[in-house]
Amino acid sequence: MNTQTAYVLLVGGFVGMMGPSAMTEWAGSPLRLKEKTILEQPSPLRHAFYVSQTGLEMMTYAARSTDNGRRWIPQTPQPDFASGLPDNFRRSPYPGFVDPVRGCLLTVIFAMDRPDVDRAIEEPGETATDSYIRYRVSLDGGRTFLFDEPVIQEGAYDYKHPLDGLYLGKNALFLGDMGCRPIRTRQGQVIVPTQMTILNSEGVLETFGSGWDYYHCLMLIGTWREDHRLTWQVSEPIAADPERTVRGLYEPTLAEMPDGRILCVMRGSNGLRRDPNHEWPSRKWYCVSSDGGFHWSRPEPWHYAGGKDFFSPSSMSQIIPHRSGRYFWIGNISPTNAQGNVPRWPLVMGEIDADTMMLIEGSVITLDTRGPDDPEGLQLSNFYAFEDRETGDIVLPMQRWKPGDLYEWVVYRMGVE
Repeated sequence: MNTQTAYVLLVGGFVGMMGPSAMTEWAGSPLRLKEKTILEQPSPLRHAFYVSQTGLEMMTYAARSTDNGRRWIPQTPQPDFASGLPDNFRRSPYPGFVDPVRGCLLTVIFAMDRPDVDRAIEEPGETATDSYIRYRVSLDGGRTFLFDEPVIQEGAYDYKHPLDGLYLGKNALFLGDMGCRPIRTRQGQVIVPTQMTILNSEGVLETFGSGWDYYHCLMLIGTWREDHRLTWQVSEPIAADPERTVRGLYEPTLAEMPDGRILCVMRGSNGLRRDPNHEWPSRKWYCVSSDGGFHWSRPEPWHYAGGKDFFSPSSMSQIIPHRSGRYFWIGNISPTNAQGNVPRWPLVMGEIDADTMMLIEGSVITLDTRGPDDPEGLQLSNFYAFEDRETGDIVLPMQRWKPGDLYEWVVYRMGVE
């Protein structure tokens, strides 16, 4: 395809559409599932984001749209920082974040510089010891980027020891899933939510006997400089209790509330060696910062605003601030105690109460769930949603994944009342 060839999201080219009788809605919910469109290939809206504070121009790192995602032109942002890197070096950019005051486009990048680890391996074990984070900044909506540099904490730190507690080759820092989106605080700083593997007193990876990597969450807090770079600080680690979650806390998603408090919702897990019968409750976890993300409350299970608990598998989630001033959450809620990562259905969406910062039970709707033709291993996870600037709808392009690496591509559109 040449640079003048456009391709279009074929909303009419669906295989099937879910009607109101196939979904669950609570009476009085401000949300409704307007469309579920099945496609034969990934939507060009998948991982797309707006490139400026206003307007309808969007991009991915392979294409650009000037009309709110209706038509797309292939693009390769310049310079091509990945060109000329040693074989097997990894650079995976996440959806961009536009600072709503400065207008700069920030791209955060998962990186690993291991020429001996085949890039064909999707999640190699070295992710836990050699991953780190780079960033890029654009002033022209992602057409060109000024630089590509590692995140290094202000002070006596360097590439091999970029942050307090991080020693590349021993432990690692990386973003979780696409829900780990940066925010700008009212103090004017940018927070990038990340997760870090931790070292024990002997300087080797700590697992607390789980048989798997163990994570704490860590916030990278950036202050803009005149040269459009960020001076980086880090928060105190958000430490998990190994007696309550077997893999720690990871894949954090953030939102700043109207009163300035910042909510962080995180993934946890039961199972593995510490909990072989999956007796620990499967929860999402939360904590709160009242000082711009530097310090956090003790993590506790996230629950409904009325105090009722809910079960959730070990899966990512995403908080989405809306133009109405409200906050919505997309993730998986299970009818019974989950077993580690499963089941990753149903997929639900609900509103967050800005005062309690808990999920409003009566607002929760089911976007999708396992149907009679779906296998038990169906996964409705790993996504990136955004608010449509024309309509105010929440748009969720993703995949229905089935065992055997079978993908059914889908776009959900949720109306907000």
